[in-house]
Amino acid sequence: MRFSYWPAPTQPFKEVCELANAAADQGFEGVWYADHFMPDGKETSAPWSEAWTTLSALAIAVPKLRLGPLVSGNTYRHPAVLAKMAATLDHISEGRVVLGLGAGWQVNEHEQYGLEFGTVPTRLARLDEACQVIKALYTDEKANFRGQYYQLENASLEPKPVQPRLPLMIGGGGEKVTLKIAAKYADEWNTWGTVDTLKQKMTILDKHCADVGRNPSEIQRSAVALVFASDDSGFLEKMKSNKALPATVIGTPDEVAETMQAYADAGVQEFILPGFNLGPADNVRATLELFSKKIISQIR
Repeated sequence: MRFSYWPAPTQPFKEVCELANAAADQGFEGVWYADHFMPDGKETSAPWSEAWTTLSALAIAVPKLRLGPLVSGNTYRHPAVLAKMAATLDHISEGRVVLGLGAGWQVNEHEQYGLEFGTVPTRLARLDEACQVIKALYTDEKANFRGQYYQLENASLEPKPVQPRLPLMIGGGGEKVTLKIAAKYADEWNTWGTVDTLKQKMTILDKHCADVGRNPSEIQRSAVALVFASDDSGFLEKMKSNKALPATVIGTPDEVAETMQAYADAGVQEFILPGFNLGPADNVRATLELFSKKIISQIR
């Protein structure tokens, strides 16, 4: 199982760059960036960098890591424009891009920027069409598509990506529709969750693959969860008592290593470590080093 790092989008770029390079030095293999324009909630004035611009700079500043958005909201950009952006960045990075894509969910940025939000079924239908648009542009010399939401007319996309198959990652855990979209189009799939959550979702993803006639092994699986690794028992108990946290891994370094092994044994091929719960940059560096020396080294 490989490990990747997800920096906080509120950090200055210089700090993001330094921490991404630190992650590479510690054996991490990827860096991901949230594609949002502001924090979720009522307070939206915090600094928040745009994802694809940041990733383009990271492609030059951090030469070792795979990189991509986790994940791009399909409601933000026409999929043909997004496909062009990702292909261009694949050339800049010499073939290290993953195009992460999801239906979009954050209400406040749509309201403030006047972006069409729509209903859940509408957003998922648009996501399904967007995947077809992107795949067609990457494989066809002239792409044509007639959908309800998107149309292509002898559309060209040149140059094609450096990678013969630029990976399309679908993000999300919706069992009826999102996982079916992943089964049809994804090269990679990501969701937040504990080991048990990932096992459940992957079983459903595999069933959708069978329904659409696809080999489940063609889709790489990745997981995200907040991690609190420490030998301070008081700190760990405090974290365990916080019921407001999303999916979390909490324990001593050895206990966290056991959980990471459980993810790997379940079939997860990449674990993405968020940095936005780890505090100042020095704390993030310490966690990256701890992962390298005491956790990653134990994973078979």
